[in-house]
Amino acid sequence: MLKNRDEILKMNDETLSRHCKLDFFKGSGNGGQKRNKTSSAVRVQLSETDFVATDCSERSQHRNRANALAKLRRAIAYGERLTPPSAPDHLECALDHPDYPLYLAHLLDIADAVNYDHRSIADFLGCTPSALLKKFARDPELWQFINANRVKRGLTSLKAP
Repeated sequence: MLKNRDEILKMNDETLSRHCKLDFFKGSGNGGQKRNKTSSAVRVQLSETDFVATDCSERSQHRNRANALAKLRRAIAYGERLTPPSAPDHLECALDHPDYPLYLAHLLDIADAVNYDHRSIADFLGCTPSALLKKFARDPELWQFINANRVKRGLTSLKAP
C-alpha cells in the first residue's frame, strides 16, 4: 500500500516522473514512419509498486509521457484505498482537471467504506442520491467500476440517471 497516495496524486508530471521507472519504445499499429522508427511510446511504473500505465496515442514522446502519467494517476486512484475515508475538498471536479484523480480517490474511499451503497455515499458527501448518480454517470470508467463493485457485494447495478 502506498503511504502517500494523496501526495503522489498531487505531484506534477516532473516530480511524479522522478518516482517512476520510464521506458520508451516503438509503438505498433498505424502511424507510419514516425511511429515505426522512433521510440515515442511510453510506459511508466511507479517505483516499488505494481502500478503501470502505457501510452502511444501521440507522435510526441513528451505528450505520450504526460498521457501515461495521467493514466497512472487514475490507476492509483482506482487501485489504492485509504481508511478512514475523507470527503473530497470540492463536491465537483471536472474530468480533465489536474485534481480529478485525487477527487476520484476520495470518492472511491467513501464508496468502499460504505460497501458502494449510493445513498450512504450521498449522505457522506451531503448531496442527494440523484446528484451523486449524475457525478458517477459523467465518467464512464467510474460508472462501470461502481457497478462492478456493487455486483461483487450482492447489490443491483445502478441505472443511469
